[in-house]
Amino acid sequence: MSKAEQHTKLDLERIVFIRRTFDEYLNMFSLLEESLRGKRILDCPAGACSFTAVGNKLGLDITACDIAYYYSGEDLKNKGLQDIEHAMKQMQKAKKNYIWDYFNDIEGLRNHRLSALYDCTNDMAESSEQYVPVTLPLMPFEDDEFDILLSAHFLFMYADRLDIEFHIATIEEMLRVTKEEIRIFPLVDLEGKRYEHLDRIIGHLIDNGCLVEEIKVPYEFQANANSMLKIVKG
Repeated sequence: MSKAEQHTKLDLERIVFIRRTFDEYLNMFSLLEESLRGKRILDCPAGACSFTAVGNKLGLDITACDIAYYYSGEDLKNKGLQDIEHAMKQMQKAKKNYIWDYFNDIEGLRNHRLSALYDCTNDMAESSEQYVPVTLPLMPFEDDEFDILLSAHFLFMYADRLDIEFHIATIEEMLRVTKEEIRIFPLVDLEGKRYEHLDRIIGHLIDNGCLVEEIKVPYEFQANANSMLKIVKG
């Protein structure tokens, strides 16, 4: 690892390595598997999601990027196991803030998270070239390299620690590397409130020639987190 990477990456203890399954992605982003065939797809930031691992085994063309990938898959698997158990303990205290139709109960949630983690870290060992370390808002990809970019549970959620300038810079970089469209889910912060600067960001995107829609999706776990932002390049 270069000195530059050492300065830009997070300490492993500060990375939360928990993410979602392939099926959750299809629901979060209102997608059909067949609609993704023939597309180059970027998952950013991907964390421990199994979207890349499962999707590529199904014949899709998916690349994952995340600051976590500066670390080895084994380190990330161990961290992910710790994070899942910690999250499940916290979930017991906050069950009322979530809707359990999808997972049924905490044990069901744990199983989904473990499945995603194992799929991701096993695939990292087999197909490391599909997992690219990045430090947002910059990405080491060419202009228009991907057709579709999916971004889950990062932008807008961390409104308390990522300012609007970071959000705009990151979305502009996402647009640079994407040819067709970006989908961002969800549109709420960690408290389940609509991101306070969302209308300002939508206005900025429209002024720069994008078509922007807020779309309800067939997935809601965190209360009120049931919409995505679809950004089509002009």
